[in-house]
Amino acid sequence: MVLWVFGYGSLIWNPGFDFDEKLVGFIKDYRRVFDLACIDHRGTPENPARTCTLEAKKGAVCWGTAYCVRGGIEKERAAMQYLERRECEYDQKTSVDFYKEEDLLRPAVTGVLAFTSTPDRKANKYYLGPAPLWETARQIATASGPCGNNRDYLFLLEKAMFHIGHQDDYVIELANEVRKIISSLKAAGVVSFAQRDSSSFIGIYHWIVKSPLRDLCRWMNERVWNALRSMQDTIQRSMSRKKINHSFKQKIQPERIDEVSISWKPHEALLHPLSLPATTIVVDS
Repeated sequence: MVLWVFGYGSLIWNPGFDFDEKLVGFIKDYRRVFDLACIDHRGTPENPARTCTLEAKKGAVCWGTAYCVRGGIEKERAAMQYLERRECEYDQKTSVDFYKEEDLLRPAVTGVLAFTSTPDRKANKYYLGPAPLWETARQIATASGPCGNNRDYLFLLEKAMFHIGHQDDYVIELANEVRKIISSLKAAGVVSFAQRDSSSFIGIYHWIVKSPLRDLCRWMNERVWNALRSMQDTIQRSMSRKKINHSFKQKIQPERIDEVSISWKPHEALLHPLSLPATTIVVDS
């Protein structure tokens, strides 16, 4: 018996298990979407990351890699145990046909295992569902977890798709939108208090979410984000017209790019320990 696994997200650049063969190709009638929450790698339960899953769509193709594990039942079992721990957010294992570029009609491998998710919030608690491009980008730009931030996951996927020779237009569009958000926030000098000491806000958080101010917090989250979007548009227009003078360039401090970190809870308009600072922003002058 031989195990084949299809990678369409982080498995493309970081399989993490022992395999014997790797193929580049695609599957049919599925597309890659960022509709699944990750709460223990690149996100948290309060501020989940958005990661890839497959969405059924007639006529679509999804490029990725197929990994073959040979060498007996023990080797296959070890690979599966690793994958099931890593891909715990996925509640389905789907059998797909895998095609190579050399033959678009006849599958190169049949019965390839793909980890997928049920597109139903009740059936799968990790399923976030679709969102507009800007909202998806906002979540990815601000989420982070023990294994890193969400935006690096997206950028690494973009790079991996380039390296296998089959770029994904949606991944590119989403990555560019995330870059715009990050650049605008950094250029504006928006700094999260959470970067300094998020733990000091935990008590405030518990008081707020259990009080009548909860609705006010929702309203504040929406207002702050709208203000940031407006700020982004204004800065981009100014930059494109090259009307930013030297003093303003110093004020927005573009050299502080690596220092800015903003946490947000985009799927709910509630404050939490890490997103509270995102609603209370500081613009350095």
